[in-house]
Amino acid sequence: QVQLVESGGGLVQPGGSLRLSCAASGSHFSFATMGWYRQAPGKQRELVATISGGGSTNYEDSVKGRFTISRDNSKNTVDLQMNSLKPEGTAVYYCNFKLFAQNFWGQGTQVTVSS
Repeated sequence: QVQLVESGGGLVQPGGSLRLSCAASGSHFSFATMGWYRQAPGKQRELVATISGGGSTNYEDSVKGRFTISRDNSKNTVDLQMNSLKPEGTAVYYCNFKLFAQNFWGQGTQVTVSS
């Protein structure tokens, strides 16, 4: 069993920055593909960014150049640095752990981009 705890959400003005962090418990973190997803009100959950165990990253097109995903395998954490935030970035952001058939989600953290 893997437990994921997100932190760092909040209210930010358009153009501002936030850093989300996800702490994972359990084993084999360094082998897992970790990801950040988001779900806006009335919309489906969508991929934001992923990072493989080897450090390869993948980003949704709308966040490329503004968001950066990173991981620290010594601390079992994965972060999402979000810059130049836009109002359409308002959503609940979820941390995800994938390893073979294992697929775990955190409880989510709210990000609100508004003036």
